[in-house]
Amino acid sequence: MTASESAEVTAAESYDRLPDAVTEIFGEDATAEQAYDLLTVDVPPASWTAALETARDGLGCTYFDWLSAVDEPGTGFRVCAHLAALPDRSAPGPTVRRLLVRTTVPHEAAVLPSAIGVYAGAGWHERETHEMFGIAFDGHPHLVPLLLPEGFEGHPLRKDFVLAARVAKAWPGAKEPGESEHGGPKRRTMLPPGVPDPNEWGPLKGQLPPAPARPARTARPAGDRPARRTRSASDGSAGQRPVAPPTPPGPAPTADAPWHNVPPTPGTTATPDTPDTPAGGDTE
Repeated sequence: MTASESAEVTAAESYDRLPDAVTEIFGEDATAEQAYDLLTVDVPPASWTAALETARDGLGCTYFDWLSAVDEPGTGFRVCAHLAALPDRSAPGPTVRRLLVRTTVPHEAAVLPSAIGVYAGAGWHERETHEMFGIAFDGHPHLVPLLLPEGFEGHPLRKDFVLAARVAKAWPGAKEPGESEHGGPKRRTMLPPGVPDPNEWGPLKGQLPPAPARPARTARPAGDRPARRTRSASDGSAGQRPVAPPTPPGPAPTADAPWHNVPPTPGTTATPDTPDTPAGGDTE
């Protein structure tokens, strides 16, 4: 067995011992859990770089996947690094072993040592995490914005970041590009929760005139309101259907005008009560 094969076996065995042997492998303050086929190890910020080195050298996680963070209100920023140990393709072996290394830094002191010395691919991920959350990575050679435009204020993925999507365009009632100006009354401008005043935050800060004050609503005098008629069961009108006026009786049948020759009264249907027989005729 070669030295590389021996190291691979040792790394696989060490990985299989987790999460029970987490304190033995990552230190006394480390914790681990297994969920959804993913092994997660939490370490204190002071052990961040050492934990990444242990994952690379001791567990064989030489593949760096991604690094990011999550803002946990009341707790801090939880920085995560997803790593993997790839199997040897020249021989049948185990599947990919995945590992998530996490640590938590407080909001007021969001600083971590850079992981570039362990995984060179973490450079761009740390730049993105820095601009999106405001977390500083000591030792990073070029910690400048990666995605956001120059002069952008704030960190968009923080939970306390104001919703700036409506700053450039009022909400609601604003016109889309190309809509005609029909001159009709505009809807009252409203700001949903989390949207700041565009004259206090954003690219138009201090450049807009103050918003006009909305006039106070006055109550309508009671004399201007029409009286409403209410129905109740006591007045006998509730629950009754309208009754049609009585129909005047038609002419009575005579010998010269039997039932079937009497014109029906409008709105009624004549129904003969006797068989059609001629006057004075025989029934036989």
